[in-house]
Amino acid sequence: MGVDTSQGHEAMDYKEHERTYAGFVKATVWGTAAVILLLVLMAIFLL
Repeated sequence: MGVDTSQGHEAMDYKEHERTYAGFVKATVWGTAAVILLLVLMAIFLL
């Protein structure tokens, strides 16, 4: 996905913003997978 930075503020670091967003998405995916795994393991061992 491309971002049109021609109208943006010159102080905005768009590359860093995109890197931070990608890290947030990656952490959210891994966190969701960890919770699902935890719930599956709880269902197996606690029921």
